[in-house]
Amino acid sequence: MASWCVRAVRQSYSLVASPALLRASPRLLCTATKQKNGQGSEEEAVEKPEQSAGEKVLMEEKTQLEEQLKDMTERYKRALADTENLRMRSQKMIEDAKLYGIQGFCKDLLEVADILEKATESVPKEEVTSQNPHLKNLYDGLVMTEVQIQKVFTKHGLVKILPDGQKFNPYEHEALFHAPVEGKEPGTVAVVTKVGYKLHGRTLRPALVGVAKAP
Repeated sequence: MASWCVRAVRQSYSLVASPALLRASPRLLCTATKQKNGQGSEEEAVEKPEQSAGEKVLMEEKTQLEEQLKDMTERYKRALADTENLRMRSQKMIEDAKLYGIQGFCKDLLEVADILEKATESVPKEEVTSQNPHLKNLYDGLVMTEVQIQKVFTKHGLVKILPDGQKFNPYEHEALFHAPVEGKEPGTVAVVTKVGYKLHGRTLRPALVGVAKAP
């Protein structure tokens, strides 16, 4: 009985220590490792679509934010342009108000200047002598007043339009009649009935003229 037990133990030891079994063990280990790695790859494959979906959401949000930024930038530029245009228009209106704010007042004074001019022209020059001191003093006073008012006009940018002999300009002249005039080219101003005025280059009152035409 004892000898049989010894033989059984030896056979078991030889079976465990056999080279075939030892060669099979690494294969079993590799198989287990592959199975484990295969399971990990499957888990990564499951996680990968989730990451791609997250990236897609982020890309969509990024695109939306870029479009919003572009839209806000365009609105900001347009607002700046509108503000600059408004500032320039306001500045132009202020400058025009400074230059032409006295336009109505100047128009009223033009009538006074016309009366003074007619008064001086109506005085016979041959009567203005030292033998007629009252008329001479009156005439000298009218002339001095007219000269002074023209200086004030010039100081404030109001100048006369004297178009005699010039080409007819509808922006500065108002034609009362057309007639053939000897020595005058057709289309030129032949007669000035009333002088015109400009205020800082802008026609305040056109000159009333007669225009020469071909006979």
